[in-house]
Amino acid sequence: MASTSHAIIINADDLGMNREVNDATFELMAKGRISSATIMANTSATREAARRAAMFPRCSFGVHLNLTEFEPLTAGPGARLLVDERGRMSRAIERASARPRLGLMRAIYAELCAQVERVAALGVSISHVDSHHHVHTRPFVFPAVKAIQRRYGIRRVRLAKNFYSPDQPCSPGLAWKKRAYNWLLQSMDATRTTDAFTEFLTYYHADAARKQSIGLIELMVHPGASYAAEETSLLDTDWIARTKRPLQLISYAQLT
Repeated sequence: MASTSHAIIINADDLGMNREVNDATFELMAKGRISSATIMANTSATREAARRAAMFPRCSFGVHLNLTEFEPLTAGPGARLLVDERGRMSRAIERASARPRLGLMRAIYAELCAQVERVAALGVSISHVDSHHHVHTRPFVFPAVKAIQRRYGIRRVRLAKNFYSPDQPCSPGLAWKKRAYNWLLQSMDATRTTDAFTEFLTYYHADAARKQSIGLIELMVHPGASYAAEETSLLDTDWIARTKRPLQLISYAQLT
């Protein structure tokens, strides 16, 4: 799929989080409303998500790398660096970006490897990776992401968000950091990405000229989440036809 084509990948995050998320995601897949999903490896409904994914060969399934919620798959001294007093991972790990320690970096790599391996062991052909709370776009996680790409031959990765709404713009400083991250991501290990990435509603409400300027964009959705009712409702309509643009819905497996 050439990047000059007007195409979209609609990816459902958090697949496997629970039964409600699984049901909502696969229902929209069955209707042809979404084309891709990423599976959380350390959650209660991971195995069910992998089993049902086999019923949708036209969709792509990746790994939703997770360092910020639930218990890790790994154990031992290294894994203890990833968790709080309850033994669970949390967003507190994001504070490590200021001065990441070597032991923590190794623990992150081991945990993310375990997550990729669990999804693969459940029979999923891994098309790409992204992450829970976008943790893979944190600079201190970047080396682990690149090492995982090389180890498992994963060539497709989600960009850092680079398509914003006018009422919630990206600051110049943050925009520069995101451009630098995305350039490095694409430049190393022959990594394939879309041209842009944003939330579904941000794209849906954007003006036609901005949409026309993007060749291939990934739209993130969260079917089954309590906070995503408007998003899910719109997805369950023929919204692409109403745009009156020649948009093609593709999967990550078609990103070449």
